[in-house]
Amino acid sequence: EAVARASRGEAVIDASLGTLLDDDGQVAVMPTVFQAFRDVDPRRAAAYAPIAGDEHFRSAVIADTFGGGDLADRSVSVATAGGTGAIFGAVVNFVEQGQALYTSDFHWGPYRTIADHTQRRVRTFRMFQAGRFDVEAFEEGLIALGDEQGSVFVLLNFPCQNPTGYSLDENEWTQVTEVLGRALDRFPVTLLMDVAYAEYAPAGAADWTRHFEALIPRMPLLVAWSASKTYAQYGARVGALIATVHDPDERQRVLNAMTYSCRGTWSNCNHLGLLAVADLLEDPTRAQAVVEERAKLIASMGERVDAFNTAAVDAGLIYPRYEAGFFVTVFTDQPEEAARQCRKDGVFVVPIQGALRVGLCATPQSSIQRLVESLARGIAAAR
Repeated sequence: EAVARASRGEAVIDASLGTLLDDDGQVAVMPTVFQAFRDVDPRRAAAYAPIAGDEHFRSAVIADTFGGGDLADRSVSVATAGGTGAIFGAVVNFVEQGQALYTSDFHWGPYRTIADHTQRRVRTFRMFQAGRFDVEAFEEGLIALGDEQGSVFVLLNFPCQNPTGYSLDENEWTQVTEVLGRALDRFPVTLLMDVAYAEYAPAGAADWTRHFEALIPRMPLLVAWSASKTYAQYGARVGALIATVHDPDERQRVLNAMTYSCRGTWSNCNHLGLLAVADLLEDPTRAQAVVEERAKLIASMGERVDAFNTAAVDAGLIYPRYEAGFFVTVFTDQPEEAARQCRKDGVFVVPIQGALRVGLCATPQSSIQRLVESLARGIAAAR
C-alpha cells in the first residue's frame, strides 16, 4: 500500500522498512564495500565456497567480534546465509525438538518462524518494567523454563534490539550475567547473542563481550554475526555463527555439528560475499575506509534518533530508552487500530503486540516531526 500510494504522488512515510535509507529515500551504501566486491577474482567467486566458509573469513569474523585474547582463542565459526542463517544454525544444534528457546516478549518475528519451522517453541519474558529492562522477569522465566525442560537456550538481541532499539547499560549487563550465573547452578544454559546492529550501538554498549568472560567455562556463548547492517549489504546474505566453548574437544564437536548443518541447508554460502567481506575485515586500508564511511551513516541515524526523542517527548509518546539503532517501539494497547489511523496520514509503521515498530532507519530526518505527530494522533484515536 505504501509503495502504491507513493507511486501515485502521495507524500508517504514508509517507516515499516528495515533497511537504512539516506535522506533522499535511497538505500544507503558504502563505496568501499562495493569496490571490494568488484575486486574479487571472478574465478574464485564463481567456485564453490568451503562448506563452513573460507578459513580467513571465519577467523576474521571472530577477530571482529572479540578482538584478540581469550574469547577469540576459544571460538570457532562457520559461514551462514546472513544473520538469519546463524540463528537457524544455533537453534537446530542447541535446542532439542519440542523444547522452547527463551527470549523477550518484544523480539524479531523470524525467531518464532525459525522455531516453528524446526519443531521448536518460543517462551518469552516481559522485557520492560517502567520502561527499563525487567531483570526480575528475565530471571523468573528463565528458572521456570529450566526447571521444566532441564536446560535453556537464551536468545538476546543487543545492542540496538529489534524492534525496540533498546541497549542494555552497564548495570543491566551486570545483572543479566549474575542471573545467568545463578541459573547455571541449577541447569545448563546456552546463550545466543544476535548482534546484527552492534556497529550502530550507543557509546559503550558495543563492548558486551567482556561481561561473559567469567561464564565461558560454564556456558557456551554463541554469536549471530551479520554483514547486512555492518556493511549495508542486505542482499549479499553473508553471516556467521560463532561458538565460544571452553573445552577443546567439545569445541571441535560443536564445529563439526555446525558444519554438518550448513551442508544440510544451504550447502555453502555466497562465495563472492565471503571473499569480499573477509577482505574488508582484514585489509587495514579498506577497514579504515569502511569505518569512516559507516561513521557518516551512524551520524545520520544519530541525528534522526535525537530528532525523534525531542519530538516524541513533546508529543507524550511512551517508549523505552532509545539511544541508537534502526528501530524504536512506541507502546499502545491498540496497535492494529493505531497503525490504521496512521495510514490515513500516509504514515506506515508495523503493529506488533502492545506497540508500533517504527523504522527510523527508513525515515528522513525532515519527516520525523510529521511521523511523531501522526503516531500521537493514531494512538490517541485508537484508545
